[in-house]
Amino acid sequence: MADERLRILHTESSLGWGGQEIRVLTEARGVARRGHEVTLAAPKESRIFQAASSYGLEAVAAPIARKSIAGLHAMVKLLKARHFDVINTHSSTDSWLTAASACLIHRHLPIVRTRHISAPVPRNLMTRWLYREASRRIVTTGERLRLQVIEETGVDPSHVVSIPTGIDLERFRPGDAAAARAAVGMPAEGALIGIVATLRSWKGHRYLLEAFAGMADRGARLLVVGDGPQREPLEALARELGVAERVRFAGNQEDVTPWLQAMDLFCLPSYANEGVPQALMQAMACGLPVISTPVGSIAEIVQDGDTGRLVPPEDAAALRVAIEALLADADARARLATSARSAALQRFGEDRMVERMIDVFTVVARSARHGNGA
Repeated sequence: MADERLRILHTESSLGWGGQEIRVLTEARGVARRGHEVTLAAPKESRIFQAASSYGLEAVAAPIARKSIAGLHAMVKLLKARHFDVINTHSSTDSWLTAASACLIHRHLPIVRTRHISAPVPRNLMTRWLYREASRRIVTTGERLRLQVIEETGVDPSHVVSIPTGIDLERFRPGDAAAARAAVGMPAEGALIGIVATLRSWKGHRYLLEAFAGMADRGARLLVVGDGPQREPLEALARELGVAERVRFAGNQEDVTPWLQAMDLFCLPSYANEGVPQALMQAMACGLPVISTPVGSIAEIVQDGDTGRLVPPEDAAALRVAIEALLADADARARLATSARSAALQRFGEDRMVERMIDVFTVVARSARHGNGA
Protein backbone atom coordinates (compact mmCIF):
# COMPACT_ATOMS: atom_id res chain seq x y z
CA MET A 1 0.00 0.00 0.00
CA ALA A 2 2.82 2.42 0.84
CA ASP A 3 4.07 2.17 -2.75
CA GLU A 4 0.63 2.58 -4.28
CA ARG A 5 -0.23 5.85 -6.01
CA LEU A 6 -2.75 7.78 -3.93
CA ARG A 7 -5.31 10.25 -5.21
CA ILE A 8 -5.44 13.10 -2.71
CA LEU A 9 -7.75 16.12 -2.60
CA HIS A 10 -6.84 19.17 -0.52
CA THR A 11 -9.62 21.63 0.29
CA GLU A 12 -8.95 25.18 1.47
CA SER A 13 -11.64 27.85 1.92
CA SER A 14 -9.30 30.63 3.07
CA LEU A 15 -8.97 33.70 0.89
CA GLY A 16 -5.92 34.93 2.77
CA TRP A 17 -2.22 34.27 2.35
CA GLY A 18 0.16 33.20 5.06
CA GLY A 19 1.86 30.22 6.64
CA GLN A 20 -1.17 27.96 6.44
CA GLU A 21 -1.69 28.42 2.72
CA ILE A 22 2.03 28.07 2.04
CA ARG A 23 2.15 24.82 4.04
CA VAL A 24 -0.79 23.39 2.08
CA LEU A 25 0.92 24.11 -1.25
CA THR A 26 4.40 23.04 -0.13
CA GLU A 27 3.15 19.79 1.36
CA ALA A 28 0.95 19.03 -1.67
CA ARG A 29 3.84 19.68 -4.04
CA GLY A 30 6.13 17.41 -2.04
CA VAL A 31 3.56 14.60 -2.03
CA ALA A 32 2.98 15.02 -5.78
CA ARG A 33 6.72 14.83 -6.44
CA ARG A 34 6.70 11.40 -4.81
CA GLY A 35 4.33 10.12 -7.47
CA HIS A 36 0.91 10.72 -5.97
CA GLU A 37 -1.97 12.47 -7.72
CA VAL A 38 -2.78 15.69 -5.85
CA THR A 39 -5.64 18.14 -6.48
CA LEU A 40 -6.59 21.35 -4.69
CA ALA A 41 -10.17 22.65 -4.39
CA ALA A 42 -10.35 26.32 -3.41
CA PRO A 43 -12.27 29.51 -4.24
CA LYS A 44 -11.32 30.91 -7.62
CA GLU A 45 -10.63 34.32 -6.05
CA SER A 46 -8.31 32.95 -3.37
CA ARG A 47 -4.57 33.48 -3.30
CA ILE A 48 -3.95 29.76 -2.86
CA PHE A 49 -5.92 28.92 -6.01
CA GLN A 50 -3.98 31.50 -7.99
CA ALA A 51 -0.64 30.20 -6.69
CA ALA A 52 -1.34 26.49 -7.20
CA SER A 53 -0.06 26.33 -10.78
CA SER A 54 3.33 27.77 -9.75
CA TYR A 55 3.63 24.81 -7.36
CA GLY A 56 2.81 22.40 -10.19
CA LEU A 57 -0.59 21.50 -8.76
CA GLU A 58 -3.98 20.95 -10.35
CA ALA A 59 -6.53 23.36 -8.87
CA VAL A 60 -10.32 23.08 -9.11
CA ALA A 61 -12.33 26.27 -8.55
CA ALA A 62 -15.07 25.79 -5.96
CA PRO A 63 -17.23 28.46 -4.27
CA ILE A 64 -16.31 27.35 -0.74
CA ALA A 65 -15.16 30.62 0.84
CA ARG A 66 -18.40 30.60 2.86
CA LYS A 67 -20.84 27.96 4.04
CA SER A 68 -23.46 28.06 1.32
CA ILE A 69 -25.71 25.86 -0.81
CA ALA A 70 -23.52 26.66 -3.81
CA GLY A 71 -20.42 25.51 -1.98
CA LEU A 72 -22.11 22.35 -0.77
CA HIS A 73 -23.39 21.59 -4.26
CA ALA A 74 -19.92 22.11 -5.73
CA MET A 75 -18.31 19.74 -3.23
CA VAL A 76 -20.97 17.07 -3.74
CA LYS A 77 -20.54 17.32 -7.51
CA LEU A 78 -16.73 17.06 -7.25
CA LEU A 79 -16.79 14.10 -4.86
CA LYS A 80 -19.32 12.24 -7.00
CA ALA A 81 -17.43 12.90 -10.23
CA ARG A 82 -13.98 11.90 -9.02
CA HIS A 83 -12.71 9.28 -6.63
CA PHE A 84 -10.15 10.36 -4.05
CA ASP A 85 -8.37 8.01 -1.69
CA VAL A 86 -7.96 10.80 0.88
CA ILE A 87 -9.44 14.28 1.39
CA ASN A 88 -7.34 16.66 3.46
CA THR A 89 -9.35 19.65 4.76
CA HIS A 90 -7.64 22.71 6.20
CA SER A 91 -10.04 25.43 7.37
CA SER A 92 -13.34 25.34 9.22
CA THR A 93 -15.61 26.13 6.28
CA ASP A 94 -14.19 23.60 3.83
CA SER A 95 -14.10 20.98 6.58
CA TRP A 96 -17.80 21.43 7.27
CA LEU A 97 -18.73 21.47 3.59
CA THR A 98 -16.76 18.27 2.97
CA ALA A 99 -18.27 16.50 5.98
CA ALA A 100 -21.79 17.61 4.98
CA SER A 101 -21.16 16.38 1.43
CA ALA A 102 -20.29 12.96 2.83
CA CYS A 103 -23.67 12.84 4.53
CA LEU A 104 -25.49 13.82 1.35
CA ILE A 105 -23.78 11.18 -0.80
CA HIS A 106 -24.07 8.59 1.99
CA ARG A 107 -20.38 7.81 2.19
CA HIS A 108 -17.93 7.88 5.07
CA LEU A 109 -15.29 9.86 3.24
CA PRO A 110 -11.60 9.33 4.12
CA ILE A 111 -11.14 12.80 5.63
CA VAL A 112 -7.95 14.07 7.25
CA ARG A 113 -8.52 17.36 9.07
CA THR A 114 -5.40 19.49 9.48
CA ARG A 115 -5.59 21.97 12.34
CA HIS A 116 -3.05 24.75 11.74
CA ILE A 117 -3.75 27.25 14.53
CA SER A 118 -4.26 27.41 18.29
CA ALA A 119 -7.64 29.18 18.31
CA PRO A 120 -10.06 27.35 20.63
CA VAL A 121 -12.15 24.59 19.07
CA PRO A 122 -15.88 25.20 19.70
CA ARG A 123 -17.18 22.92 22.43
CA ASN A 124 -20.45 21.72 20.96
CA LEU A 125 -21.94 18.45 19.75
CA MET A 126 -21.61 19.22 16.05
CA THR A 127 -17.93 20.10 16.31
CA ARG A 128 -17.30 16.96 18.33
CA TRP A 129 -18.99 15.00 15.54
CA LEU A 130 -16.80 16.69 12.94
CA TYR A 131 -13.60 15.76 14.76
CA ARG A 132 -14.57 12.40 16.26
CA GLU A 133 -16.81 10.86 13.60
CA ALA A 134 -16.51 12.66 10.27
CA SER A 135 -12.69 12.80 10.25
CA ARG A 136 -10.53 9.68 10.29
CA ARG A 137 -7.41 11.52 11.37
CA ILE A 138 -6.58 14.94 12.79
CA VAL A 139 -3.19 16.46 12.01
CA THR A 140 -1.87 19.41 14.02
CA THR A 141 1.23 21.49 13.37
CA GLY A 142 2.55 21.13 16.92
CA GLU A 143 2.28 18.87 19.96
CA ARG A 144 0.66 21.53 22.13
CA LEU A 145 -2.04 21.93 19.47
CA ARG A 146 -2.49 18.15 19.42
CA LEU A 147 -3.14 18.08 23.16
CA GLN A 148 -5.50 21.04 22.84
CA VAL A 149 -7.59 19.31 20.16
CA ILE A 150 -7.79 16.12 22.23
CA GLU A 151 -8.91 18.04 25.32
CA GLU A 152 -11.43 20.26 23.55
CA THR A 153 -13.05 17.66 21.27
CA GLY A 154 -12.65 14.37 23.12
CA VAL A 155 -11.23 12.72 20.00
CA ASP A 156 -9.33 9.44 20.41
CA PRO A 157 -5.68 10.48 21.06
CA SER A 158 -4.46 7.75 18.70
CA HIS A 159 -6.27 9.54 15.86
CA VAL A 160 -4.46 12.86 16.38
CA VAL A 161 -0.88 13.32 15.18
CA SER A 162 1.46 16.30 15.34
CA ILE A 163 3.36 16.93 12.09
CA PRO A 164 5.23 20.24 12.15
CA THR A 165 5.53 22.22 8.94
CA GLY A 166 8.72 21.62 6.98
CA ILE A 167 10.75 24.20 5.09
CA ASP A 168 13.35 24.14 2.32
CA LEU A 169 16.65 24.12 4.19
CA GLU A 170 18.64 24.68 1.01
CA ARG A 171 16.74 27.88 0.34
CA PHE A 172 16.65 29.18 3.92
CA ARG A 173 20.26 29.33 5.06
CA PRO A 174 22.71 31.92 6.40
CA GLY A 175 23.98 34.45 3.88
CA ASP A 176 26.14 37.53 3.51
CA ALA A 177 24.29 40.21 5.48
CA ALA A 178 25.97 43.12 3.69
CA ALA A 179 25.11 41.69 0.27
CA ALA A 180 21.55 40.96 1.39
CA ARG A 181 21.07 44.52 2.68
CA ALA A 182 22.29 45.89 -0.62
CA ALA A 183 19.97 43.54 -2.52
CA VAL A 184 16.87 44.65 -0.60
CA GLY A 185 17.82 48.32 -0.45
CA MET A 186 18.57 48.64 3.26
CA PRO A 187 21.43 50.76 4.65
CA ALA A 188 24.64 48.93 5.47
CA GLU A 189 25.05 50.62 8.84
CA GLY A 190 22.96 50.28 11.99
CA ALA A 191 21.15 47.42 13.70
CA LEU A 192 18.30 45.90 11.69
CA ILE A 193 15.41 44.26 13.51
CA GLY A 194 12.88 42.44 11.38
CA ILE A 195 9.60 40.57 11.21
CA VAL A 196 8.09 38.51 8.39
CA ALA A 197 4.36 37.94 8.90
CA THR A 198 0.95 38.75 7.50
CA LEU A 199 -0.16 42.08 8.98
CA ARG A 200 -2.86 40.68 11.25
CA SER A 201 -3.51 41.93 14.77
CA TRP A 202 -2.52 38.73 16.57
CA LYS A 203 0.95 38.70 15.02
CA GLY A 204 1.81 41.45 17.50
CA HIS A 205 3.26 44.07 15.16
CA ARG A 206 1.96 46.89 17.32
CA TYR A 207 3.94 45.61 20.32
CA LEU A 208 7.04 45.40 18.18
CA LEU A 209 6.53 48.98 17.01
CA GLU A 210 6.03 50.16 20.60
CA ALA A 211 9.14 48.26 21.74
CA PHE A 212 11.15 49.70 18.86
CA ALA A 213 9.98 53.24 19.64
CA GLY A 214 11.19 52.88 23.23
CA MET A 215 14.71 51.75 22.32
CA ALA A 216 17.65 53.98 23.21
CA ASP A 217 19.42 53.20 19.92
CA ARG A 218 18.02 55.75 17.48
CA GLY A 219 20.20 54.42 14.68
CA ALA A 220 18.42 51.05 14.60
CA ARG A 221 15.89 50.25 11.89
CA LEU A 222 12.81 48.04 11.78
CA LEU A 223 11.96 46.00 8.68
CA VAL A 224 8.36 44.79 8.34
CA VAL A 225 7.92 42.22 5.56
CA GLY A 226 4.38 41.19 4.70
CA ASP A 227 1.02 42.77 4.01
CA GLY A 228 -2.50 42.46 5.32
CA PRO A 229 -5.50 44.20 6.86
CA GLN A 230 -3.49 45.94 9.59
CA ARG A 231 -1.09 47.78 7.27
CA GLU A 232 -2.72 51.23 7.40
CA PRO A 233 -3.23 51.18 11.20
CA LEU A 234 0.37 50.05 11.71
CA GLU A 235 1.76 52.73 9.41
CA ALA A 236 -0.31 55.28 11.33
CA LEU A 237 1.04 53.92 14.62
CA ALA A 238 4.62 54.26 13.35
CA ARG A 239 3.95 57.91 12.55
CA GLU A 240 2.29 58.47 15.93
CA LEU A 241 5.27 56.92 17.73
CA GLY A 242 7.68 59.11 15.77
CA VAL A 243 9.56 56.20 14.16
CA ALA A 244 8.08 56.15 10.64
CA GLU A 245 11.38 57.28 9.06
CA ARG A 246 13.18 54.28 10.62
CA VAL A 247 10.51 51.67 9.79
CA ARG A 248 10.21 50.13 6.35
CA PHE A 249 7.00 48.39 5.38
CA ALA A 250 8.24 46.20 2.54
CA GLY A 251 4.94 44.48 1.69
CA ASN A 252 4.68 40.91 0.44
CA GLN A 253 7.83 39.44 -1.07
CA GLU A 254 7.98 36.44 -3.39
CA ASP A 255 11.30 35.39 -1.86
CA VAL A 256 11.84 36.41 1.75
CA THR A 257 15.29 34.81 2.03
CA PRO A 258 17.39 37.92 1.30
CA TRP A 259 15.17 39.97 3.61
CA LEU A 260 15.84 37.54 6.44
CA GLN A 261 19.54 37.40 5.68
CA ALA A 262 19.69 41.21 5.90
CA MET A 263 18.45 41.21 9.52
CA ASP A 264 20.46 41.19 12.74
CA LEU A 265 17.54 40.02 14.83
CA PHE A 266 14.13 38.48 14.07
CA CYS A 267 11.05 39.13 16.23
CA LEU A 268 7.61 37.51 16.12
CA PRO A 269 5.58 38.73 19.14
CA SER A 270 2.36 36.81 18.37
CA TYR A 271 -0.31 36.64 21.03
CA ALA A 272 -2.86 34.19 19.54
CA ASN A 273 -3.75 31.77 16.73
CA GLU A 274 -0.33 30.22 16.18
CA GLY A 275 0.84 26.71 15.44
CA VAL A 276 4.53 26.66 14.57
CA PRO A 277 5.00 29.77 12.41
CA GLN A 278 6.88 29.15 9.17
CA ALA A 279 8.56 32.56 9.24
CA LEU A 280 10.04 31.76 12.64
CA MET A 281 11.44 28.48 11.34
CA GLN A 282 12.77 30.24 8.23
CA ALA A 283 14.53 32.84 10.37
CA MET A 284 16.11 30.15 12.53
CA ALA A 285 17.21 28.24 9.42
CA CYS A 286 18.85 31.45 8.19
CA GLY A 287 20.91 31.51 11.39
CA LEU A 288 19.16 34.47 13.00
CA PRO A 289 18.74 35.02 16.74
CA VAL A 290 14.97 35.09 17.31
CA ILE A 291 12.63 36.55 19.91
CA SER A 292 9.07 35.29 20.14
CA THR A 293 6.32 34.36 22.63
CA PRO A 294 5.16 31.03 24.13
CA VAL A 295 1.93 31.03 22.08
CA GLY A 296 0.56 27.98 20.27
CA SER A 297 3.44 25.57 19.68
CA ILE A 298 6.17 28.20 19.39
CA ALA A 299 7.86 27.00 22.59
CA GLU A 300 8.36 23.61 20.94
CA ILE A 301 11.01 25.11 18.65
CA VAL A 302 12.19 28.18 20.58
CA GLN A 303 13.70 27.18 23.90
CA ASP A 304 14.29 30.35 25.90
CA GLY A 305 17.98 31.04 26.24
CA ASP A 306 18.97 28.13 23.98
CA THR A 307 17.51 28.47 20.47
CA GLY A 308 16.04 31.94 21.01
CA ARG A 309 14.34 34.17 23.52
CA LEU A 310 10.72 34.03 24.68
CA VAL A 311 8.90 37.01 26.19
CA PRO A 312 5.33 37.34 27.49
CA PRO A 313 2.75 38.13 24.78
CA GLU A 314 1.33 41.66 24.53
CA ASP A 315 4.23 43.07 26.57
CA ALA A 316 6.10 45.75 24.60
CA ALA A 317 8.35 46.59 27.55
CA ALA A 318 9.59 43.01 27.95
CA LEU A 319 10.09 42.77 24.20
CA ARG A 320 12.14 45.98 24.19
CA VAL A 321 14.36 44.72 27.02
CA ALA A 322 15.00 41.45 25.17
CA ILE A 323 15.82 43.25 21.91
CA GLU A 324 18.20 45.70 23.54
CA ALA A 325 19.92 42.95 25.53
CA LEU A 326 20.64 40.91 22.40
CA LEU A 327 21.72 43.88 20.32
CA ALA A 328 24.21 44.78 23.07
CA ASP A 329 25.66 41.24 23.26
CA ALA A 330 27.20 39.99 20.02
CA ASP A 331 28.33 36.75 21.64
CA ALA A 332 24.81 35.93 22.80
CA ARG A 333 23.43 36.67 19.33
CA ALA A 334 26.00 34.39 17.73
CA ARG A 335 25.33 31.58 20.20
CA LEU A 336 21.55 31.74 19.70
CA ALA A 337 21.97 31.96 15.93
CA THR A 338 24.14 28.84 15.86
CA SER A 339 21.70 26.91 18.06
CA ALA A 340 18.75 28.06 15.96
CA ARG A 341 20.39 26.89 12.72
CA SER A 342 21.30 23.56 14.30
CA ALA A 343 17.72 23.01 15.50
CA ALA A 344 16.42 23.83 12.03
CA LEU A 345 18.73 21.31 10.37
CA GLN A 346 17.63 18.60 12.78
CA ARG A 347 13.88 19.24 12.83
CA PHE A 348 12.56 21.53 10.10
CA GLY A 349 13.23 19.63 6.87
CA GLU A 350 10.46 19.61 4.27
CA ASP A 351 11.08 15.93 3.44
CA ARG A 352 10.26 14.87 6.98
CA MET A 353 6.87 16.63 6.86
CA VAL A 354 6.00 15.15 3.47
CA GLU A 355 6.96 11.60 4.42
CA ARG A 356 4.94 11.73 7.63
CA MET A 357 1.90 13.11 5.81
CA ILE A 358 2.13 10.31 3.23
CA ASP A 359 2.18 7.83 6.12
CA VAL A 360 -1.05 9.36 7.46
CA PHE A 361 -2.69 9.37 4.03
CA THR A 362 -1.69 5.74 3.49
CA VAL A 363 -3.24 4.59 6.77
CA VAL A 364 -6.45 6.51 6.11
CA ALA A 365 -6.76 5.23 2.53
CA ARG A 366 -6.22 1.66 3.71
CA SER A 367 -8.84 1.97 6.44
CA ALA A 368 -11.36 3.40 3.96
CA ARG A 369 -10.78 0.55 1.53
CA HIS A 370 -11.21 -2.00 4.30
CA GLY A 371 -14.40 -0.30 5.45
CA ASN A 372 -13.31 0.58 8.97
CA GLY A 373 -12.47 3.73 10.91
CA ALA A 374 -9.03 2.68 12.13
